[in-house]
Amino acid sequence: MKKSVVVFEAEGGSDKIFNGHRKDTMPIVEAIQEKGWHAEVVYFRDEWADDIYEYAKEKFDGYISRINPGNLATGEKMYFETLRKLSDAGLVGMSHPDAMTNFGAKDALVKLADTDLVPDDTYAYYTVEEFTKIFPSSISWGERVLKQNRGSTGEGIWRVQIEESIDFKPGDSLPLDTKLKCTEAVDNHVEYNTLGDFMKFCEQYIVGENGMLVDMRFMPRIKEGEIRILLIGDKPIFVVHKKPADAEDAFSATLFSGAKYTYDKPEDWAELMTLFNDSLPVISDKLGGFDIPLIWTADFMLGDKDEAGNDTYVLGEINCSCVGFTSHLDQGIQDVIAEEVIRRVEANA
Repeated sequence: MKKSVVVFEAEGGSDKIFNGHRKDTMPIVEAIQEKGWHAEVVYFRDEWADDIYEYAKEKFDGYISRINPGNLATGEKMYFETLRKLSDAGLVGMSHPDAMTNFGAKDALVKLADTDLVPDDTYAYYTVEEFTKIFPSSISWGERVLKQNRGSTGEGIWRVQIEESIDFKPGDSLPLDTKLKCTEAVDNHVEYNTLGDFMKFCEQYIVGENGMLVDMRFMPRIKEGEIRILLIGDKPIFVVHKKPADAEDAFSATLFSGAKYTYDKPEDWAELMTLFNDSLPVISDKLGGFDIPLIWTADFMLGDKDEAGNDTYVLGEINCSCVGFTSHLDQGIQDVIAEEVIRRVEANA
């Protein structure tokens, strides 16, 4: 064992500070070094892929991916291929690209729809034909949320409501001239469309590489806030309670939309943590059987009260491609990451 880890970054991008790195990159590197291991940063470019592979294969035991795919000008294909080759060569992936894809894709919700975490009326549309066939009846059951697989900060996430009073029953396929009220999470702005025009607009989210739409029930208690758990491996670090802006149509929990964030300890959300911890093996199994990501988040919404009047929780999203944690650097989160990195490498030695 070389006791050596490489951290991959992308050049440029809005997530970098004056030294050219993400604010949370060098703290990870330095925390690993303080434990007597070697760690260094390598920038990835497609044209360097072969050289990076040869260099990393010979020098390192594992890799940490700290690249937001949106910062790779040519996309993630070559980058992920290189990571897979390194994993095949024996490096420990943190996280393996297939794990990042399976956990982070929006259709992870559909794969978990037969668990206690996600409502069973949650669908994924991979083709325009599926979407146009199913969504007109899906919306007849009540307010829905459509989520594109690409994008971030609420872009392409729409709350969809029937705007007019028409005669129909749940399960009916509504006519294409049905009027809809559509609110986008990125900034809570409202648009009014017919069902046909809105579905035509949404085709852009389905076509192309990794295109899909997830269709799930709207959770009215989102007004009480989204609850994000940040984890290092299976260890919860903190919980962020993200409460949407106090406005009529607001449902987005992004800072850009005016949401307010409160940082809590995991024990402050004991019931949610029990549910989540009990579900971790199921989540891992249904999302491909990979090691759970190194740094990741799980976002929950409050569901209906149960018969005893207790809160229930619904999983809304998992993020794991490049989760930031700069708000907790002063509390030593980078040391927890370093310990988990070393544990994983040593466990695979």
